[in-house]
Amino acid sequence: MEPFVFFGGKGGVGKTTVSCAYGLRCAHDGLRTLVVSTDPAHSVTDVFDQPFDDDPTPVEGIDGLEAMQLDPEEEVTRHLDDIRRDLSEQVSAAMVNEINRQLEMAHGTPGAYESALFDRFIEVMRNSEGYDRVVFDTAPSGSTLRLLGLPDLLEGWIDRLMYKRRTSIDLFEKAAIGNHEPRRVMDGDPVLARLQERKEFFRFAGDTLGNDAAFFLVLNPDELSLNETERSIADLEEKDLPVRGLVANKLTPEPDDDENGRGARYLRERVETERAHLETIRETFGPPLVAEIGWRTAEVKGSLLEDVADELDIETAVEPPTHV
Repeated sequence: MEPFVFFGGKGGVGKTTVSCAYGLRCAHDGLRTLVVSTDPAHSVTDVFDQPFDDDPTPVEGIDGLEAMQLDPEEEVTRHLDDIRRDLSEQVSAAMVNEINRQLEMAHGTPGAYESALFDRFIEVMRNSEGYDRVVFDTAPSGSTLRLLGLPDLLEGWIDRLMYKRRTSIDLFEKAAIGNHEPRRVMDGDPVLARLQERKEFFRFAGDTLGNDAAFFLVLNPDELSLNETERSIADLEEKDLPVRGLVANKLTPEPDDDENGRGARYLRERVETERAHLETIRETFGPPLVAEIGWRTAEVKGSLLEDVADELDIETAVEPPTHV
């Protein structure tokens, strides 16, 4: 399977647990594995009982497994600081204050988190030579879909910016006739160079996501989760990123046959409802169910995480990347 594996889904379905369990399974199979989480609601810190930040850190007690936790707020700040530094080197001093003002406004705009996290994702993928497998635990579905759709959107946007920049330079050169010779600034223009660099970045991102990444969705056996999963499957297919499989998580345990109390009756009814939802998934959803994971009575970590890893019917063998 591809070296990069993404787990997505509705908020609260258990993406982090499944991502960490799959990372554990890969490490047990001898793969140098990195788990990357962007979902602060349930972080890798909770699962592995140790702190992580935006630098890969070995998971204690598990050979071959490392993890990192990306903070969206910090990533936005870092992303905008990089833009500020690049632009400040390319414009006049009079423009620097205006750039700073615009970037401060951009910090809270829609799409800022997705853009910053996207850059960080691709940076991790580009510098993944130390790992056989990188597992991405993503934010809830809407944010993730916007993130994965950025390559096509932004590459086209960059093309339009480059066209406008070239047109502007061409007009400037034609007007600069003081010595009867046009000034030739097109080739060395730093803005065009930066735009070309970003275009190549987005092209690499699109190629890597399309050829070297596998996508799985985690869901719970309830109607809301099924509806959102169905939409996510369609959205990813529209982006030419087909979903490889589905993980049904938090299934209700069935009571023993001799249990007939109120709680047992509730559980049986709940199990029947969930079975109907699972049958709907099997019959009407394209991607196969690759795991059916039951509720645990405690937080999933330690030996319970090992149990979940054993229930994931997802291969770990790695195909060499084609674009990294």
